[in-house]
Amino acid sequence: MNLQEKLDTQKRTFESSAPYKAVAIMHRATEELRSSGIMDRIDREGDKAPDFTLRDAQDNAVHLRECLAGGPVVLGFYRGRW
Repeated sequence: MNLQEKLDTQKRTFESSAPYKAVAIMHRATEELRSSGIMDRIDREGDKAPDFTLRDAQDNAVHLRECLAGGPVVLGFYRGRW
């Protein structure tokens, strides 16, 4: 089972057990996002990321270009505190 199939299965499982109103709100919000044109502005798989430098947990500078020199890089973005 690939990642998309796993995600689809999780979605079906959630939607079958969540309150109807909650599922309806999430579907409406998803459609509003799609209608906003946001999907036309996002980066896609294979797009080249701009070079950047961030600080790690020990306050050391981490440069994307240096990480890429060692092979592919997976970036994870966290919103932080809600």
